[in-house]
Amino acid sequence: MRLVDGADAIRGDLPSASTIAVAVPLEAGEAQGTGVSRFSSIQLVRDRLAMTLSTIDGVAITIGGDCGVELASIAHVADEGELAVIWFDAHGDLHTPLTSTSTVFTGMVLRTLLGDGEPGLVPANPLKPQNVILVGARELDAAEETYLVDSRIPLLEAGDVTVESLLAAVEATKASRVYIHVDLDVLDPAEFEGLDSPVPFGLAAAKLVELIRAVKTEYELVGAGITEFAPTSPAQAAEDLPTILRLIGALAS
Repeated sequence: MRLVDGADAIRGDLPSASTIAVAVPLEAGEAQGTGVSRFSSIQLVRDRLAMTLSTIDGVAITIGGDCGVELASIAHVADEGELAVIWFDAHGDLHTPLTSTSTVFTGMVLRTLLGDGEPGLVPANPLKPQNVILVGARELDAAEETYLVDSRIPLLEAGDVTVESLLAAVEATKASRVYIHVDLDVLDPAEFEGLDSPVPFGLAAAKLVELIRAVKTEYELVGAGITEFAPTSPAQAAEDLPTILRLIGALAS
């Protein structure tokens, strides 16, 4: 429910003429023997969002909820040529139903987009590991670390990433189009509090804005997502919203 409140708070600060709400089922959904909690609801939200995105001309910024919204948003632009995906996140989101101990899908989203996951959620055209850049991840499980090594997905750490290193990583993908995913827990919880899973020593908001603007200067942005805003109160939401609006401004400008 905190994620619901967070998404509603963001929508309340955006122009109504430029926002479209996608209905999320009230019921939790069922795993249906998949190893993914709430599998049926995740499928339904994916399909509803995909339908909505098909009606939009131009670049869409998807506001979650959790990272699961990226199933539809990235699939929407992945079929139009080589695509680099920059995944700003404190976590790897690289589990499969076989390695996840929680069965919560937010820990599996990126791995599913890469083609390893529940067949009912894997996209028709999965991402290639060489086209993905993980930025700011600092809480990885052993299975995720092993996959990162084996797949050779670059990890740019929050304390070390620079404009130059990020642009070099995007250039190495040989893609001209970019999708930017922002899980807000990539930010340092010392300056952004509305997080469900805060991890110390994250990116400063100003640094994240700088990185986004630098990528947009050099590459075509074809989509973006902002997820995981989980304020505990309206007062906390009000404190964090200026940061989120700065990020949206950097993506939309």
